[in-house]
Amino acid sequence: MRLYLQTAPGITEAPRYVQITLEQDLLGGWTLYRESGTEGGRATLKREQYLERDEAIVAFEKARDAQIKRGYRVMFAQGQDGPYGR
Repeated sequence: MRLYLQTAPGITEAPRYVQITLEQDLLGGWTLYRESGTEGGRATLKREQYLERDEAIVAFEKARDAQIKRGYRVMFAQGQDGPYGR
């Protein structure tokens, strides 16, 4: 699953973005990636690992909801019933 969220561009500043990706690894675990930064600027990447799929999905949804509350809007969604469903 992958989500790309972005803030509205300001007059003098570039929009900020967050990309949240959930992938299964070769050993059956799950990795949640959170990349954030400014369009055309520096970015930060954080990685969390989970053993269970359900636990990883809960973390994905929690990360998504936190960004939406901060004013980010979903610009692109891929996988698992779109951005809001399971």
